[in-house]
Amino acid sequence: MSLLRPARALLSVSDKTGLVDLATALARHGVELISTGGTATALRDAGLEVQDVATLTGQPEILDGRVKTLQPKIHGGILARRDDPAHMATLAEHGIAPIDLVVVNLYPFAATVASGADFATCIENIDIGGPAMIRASAKNHGHVAIVTDPADYARIDEALAAGGIDKDLRLELARKAFAHTAAYDAAIANWLGAADLPDPLLVAARRVQNLRYGENPHQAAALYRFEQGRPGVASSRQLQGKELSYNNLQDADAAVELVASFARPAVAVIKHTNPCGVAVADTAAEAWRRASAADPVSAFGGIVASNRAVDAPTAEGLASLFLEVVVAPGFADDALLLLGAKSNLRLIALDRLPAPGDAMLDIKSVAGGLLVQVRDTATSDPDGWACPTARAPSAAERAGLVFAWQVVRHVRSNAIVMARGETTVGIGAGQTSRVGAVELAARQAAAHPSGGPLVLASDAFFPFADGIERAAASGVTAVVQPGGSMRDAEVIQACNQHGIAMLFTGRRHFRH
Repeated sequence: MSLLRPARALLSVSDKTGLVDLATALARHGVELISTGGTATALRDAGLEVQDVATLTGQPEILDGRVKTLQPKIHGGILARRDDPAHMATLAEHGIAPIDLVVVNLYPFAATVASGADFATCIENIDIGGPAMIRASAKNHGHVAIVTDPADYARIDEALAAGGIDKDLRLELARKAFAHTAAYDAAIANWLGAADLPDPLLVAARRVQNLRYGENPHQAAALYRFEQGRPGVASSRQLQGKELSYNNLQDADAAVELVASFARPAVAVIKHTNPCGVAVADTAAEAWRRASAADPVSAFGGIVASNRAVDAPTAEGLASLFLEVVVAPGFADDALLLLGAKSNLRLIALDRLPAPGDAMLDIKSVAGGLLVQVRDTATSDPDGWACPTARAPSAAERAGLVFAWQVVRHVRSNAIVMARGETTVGIGAGQTSRVGAVELAARQAAAHPSGGPLVLASDAFFPFADGIERAAASGVTAVVQPGGSMRDAEVIQACNQHGIAMLFTGRRHFRH
């Protein structure tokens, strides 16, 4: 059978988007409609003739609707092979008529969980009959068409108008149906599971958009979103500008995660997932001014994130420099007018900032598998940091160290951040040696000789004293690092020789 011309269709949907239009089209093509509960009511209210499943099966819905379609007259009508005489004889013997088209979407489990509903309510929103009908129809797609997505309703109407639903479309819809139930089950399993690293790992995400290409033009790419995902770039809205690229999204994500870690107004400028300027201030406009001035050469063409809505003063500053992307929790109307003059500038609005402590898996691919870890959300109380040096940091140095430590965890390792006050002045990112990272940060910091004491944060311990020697030569007066090297004593001695105060956090923050 190459073309399917359905005589009977079963419709049972929670999401009733486009339902009446589809049912009207099916009726116009002479298809008999069978339905359940609220779906049948919606169709009758639209003036359509529909047969209740309970009438078809001769059995009422029972257990508060938990059992209504789990019945041979439904599943026999779906699963019978039309080209198998024995199957068709069995249907005739039991008075079962074939069902050729099944339109089903499932109880809104993920939305119920996201709403904060209690455990019992979430359990009741686990669909049983729906997945069974979907899987049965998809298995028998040689003879039955299964539709789970309202976006495909128009395709069914068009196919029927052209003479029938061909096997290629049925196969495509079957694959989509199995993916639909797989994602649904994954959401349930992940919700029920308490393990940080579950076995098996079930990952289900919906494609939000195809991207022009990946990191390079020869690589295909797309953006996917988890149904119960953490707020962030994947659930944001683009307000203006050119199409977002794979690299734009990576950088925007890094920028959002950085600024979301600060309570006060913060702005970060990102290039290649590394910050090139970060500042915290009393206003977003001032934070932008300081962050962009930290490394103005690198800021050109950068990706900017703010943890405050962009107002007009901030927009005026942003408009003064060529930027690729600005992402923020919102944009004031006057800010949109100012930035609207830069038609290619991509503006991304977040529904809300991610909470810094939200649990989430960090997943990376390796050949033949995945590397999975719990995202680095660990924090340490600065009041508990140890001071092993002869001199303790001053209040101004300590404030700078707390800021720099918060930034350095967002920099690719080996990572060094130099700061004056709550503004970065030098960042050494992704270097193969720690002293090399200090060298890079020091060269940038030389352009910022004032603005408070020069402090340094290192994402991991100093393996040798050479990094401290180079920091001292650049004017660093205080250092924060995890500690724990077998040569800590040498590093402490070097700090004491140069009058540098140092704090040990006891926690490393590598980022590869």
